[in-house]
Amino acid sequence: MIRTVFAGTGRSLPERCVTNEELAKTVNTSDEWIRSRTGIGQRYLLSEGEATSDLAAAAALQALESAGAAVGEVDLLVVATVTPDMPMPSAAVLTAHKIGARCPAFDLAAACAGFSYGITIIDGLVRSGDYKTVLFIGSDGLSRFLDWNDRGTCVLFGDGAGAVVLRAHDSDAAAAQRRGFIASVIHADGSYANDLAIAGGGSAMPPTADTIADNKHVLTMNGRVIFTNAVKNMSDACDEVLAKADMTPADIDLVIPHQANIRIIEAMQKRMSLSDDRLFTNVERYGNTSSASIPIALDEAAREGRIASGDVVLMCGLGAGLTWGASVVRW
Repeated sequence: MIRTVFAGTGRSLPERCVTNEELAKTVNTSDEWIRSRTGIGQRYLLSEGEATSDLAAAAALQALESAGAAVGEVDLLVVATVTPDMPMPSAAVLTAHKIGARCPAFDLAAACAGFSYGITIIDGLVRSGDYKTVLFIGSDGLSRFLDWNDRGTCVLFGDGAGAVVLRAHDSDAAAAQRRGFIASVIHADGSYANDLAIAGGGSAMPPTADTIADNKHVLTMNGRVIFTNAVKNMSDACDEVLAKADMTPADIDLVIPHQANIRIIEAMQKRMSLSDDRLFTNVERYGNTSSASIPIALDEAAREGRIASGDVVLMCGLGAGLTWGASVVRW
């Protein structure tokens, strides 16, 4: 039996940290307004000359160091992102080049559910026996696509990258019960596509002087619709994946939800009857980093000692699409 095991984690943030107070100097908002509605106190933003693949490469190297793995051992590299450096080539190819990896590499776009989608796909590839060491990175720079006059969106997002090293582990039935990937579920509903989107820049609306003038290349969001769906769908996905794993919430040692908004997290926590000590949040420090959200939180939790060997971790997220999913692993 081949199991997919989490062997190492890493994260990377831009140097530029922007607090709510600093943001309020240019945006019609305040620290109290942002915190009361989102729980966010600061976020990290890309500076001139920085790109998604730069963050991805730094997080990847940290994860490899954590796993005690060399770059040459990586036989697949995947980047979950909705903000690649350019339409082509992929951010994954650029990231592989920057760290000196020569292996297959591709991007995966599922927005804030990118981590759930990615580990689901990678687990299948690892269990096929074709890949033994996979570097999986969530990296996004949504600050490049925000309308800084729209306080309903620009206060929410930050930039960053989180990475994990996933390794094939040959095990007998007993060992399989102690460590590795257990189960996942992923879903999508395109009927909500326009409720969280960046309309311009693709084949449907390529960039022109008119689309730029009309502000078509920034993120737009129907906050009420996204909030409602995030709470319901993330909670439902958690229930579904626990049933698939033949577990209950009592079996979970730590829940790491997508860090979008503290109100969403608290509503989900109440719905699942989770105590504070079994929930990890860092939205106050980073804001919503999209595809990077869960792996950044996973790395932080691991390095803070919130996850011990043998602990069962539940992760869940919802993003544009709408896409959502959840997964369970034993550390």
